[in-house]
Amino acid sequence: QVLLAESGGGLVQAGGSLRLSCAASGRTFGTYAMAWFRQAPGKEREFVAAISSSGGSTFYADSVKGRFTISRDNAKNTVYLQMNSLKPEDTAVYYCAARLVSSYSMGSTEYNYWGQGTQVTVSS
Repeated sequence: QVLLAESGGGLVQAGGSLRLSCAASGRTFGTYAMAWFRQAPGKEREFVAAISSSGGSTFYADSVKGRFTISRDNAKNTVYLQMNSLKPEDTAVYYCAARLVSSYSMGSTEYNYWGQGTQVTVSS
């Protein structure tokens, strides 16, 4: 069982920044690939970014590439999403997810555990 808890969401103006955190339970965090997904009202959940278990490999959706950065601190059992140059279309509930293998995937069905989500609202 892996418990994930997101934090850091909030209301920000367009062009601003936020850093999301996702704290994970368990002593094997360093063996999991992690990802961030988001879901806007009336839309399907979509992939945002992913990172391998070691942190040595990352991947981003085209819509956030160059603006968002995913990172992890395995000593703190935490994964981060630094979001810069935020746009109103980034407004969504952001979820972190854990995949119980070292390599990441863009598919939400590949992830075994999910957090409850944190709301990010970007005003224009």
